[in-house]
Amino acid sequence: MKAMMSLLVLAVVVVSLLVAQQPRELRVERTMTLDAPASVVFAKVNNLAAWEDWSPWAKLDPAMVNTYEGPAAGTGAKQHWKGNQDVGEGRMTITESRPDAQILIHLEFVKPFASESISEFVFTPDGDRTEVTWRMVGENDLMARLVSVFMDIEGMIGTRYEAGLSNLNQLVHAQP
Repeated sequence: MKAMMSLLVLAVVVVSLLVAQQPRELRVERTMTLDAPASVVFAKVNNLAAWEDWSPWAKLDPAMVNTYEGPAAGTGAKQHWKGNQDVGEGRMTITESRPDAQILIHLEFVKPFASESISEFVFTPDGDRTEVTWRMVGENDLMARLVSVFMDIEGMIGTRYEAGLSNLNQLVHAQP
């Protein structure tokens, strides 16, 4: 019994040290060059309802319920989503929209864990193509740092960003 208690205390100490070493900020960033002009790509990101056509999370839960408020696109556009365990529940609001250049989005996650972050899209024209950078920055609170000890959160979100950018590329490339 004493050996079991010693192992438990050692495990708690080790996990605590690992949690303490996790970064306090979560930063995820992926970049891809898309086969369409910036104006075409920008329009698909700036309109939150259009995300249903390319978002990697929409594909994880085709039954996800989305509701929209405010303008159809641009600053002030809002989306609330509620889905299965793969997509959770949350809200996003476009807080800044500069045509063909940048979109800032305030993300509020409700489930599975409450958190907030900022998502940013940067569009860099390159002739008839557009380099798109999708990044998210948020606080890694204690629970997130604990989860990060056992799971690669940056890698999981990054993989979704890569899929989303690829989906977006297929969508805009197919447009005339």
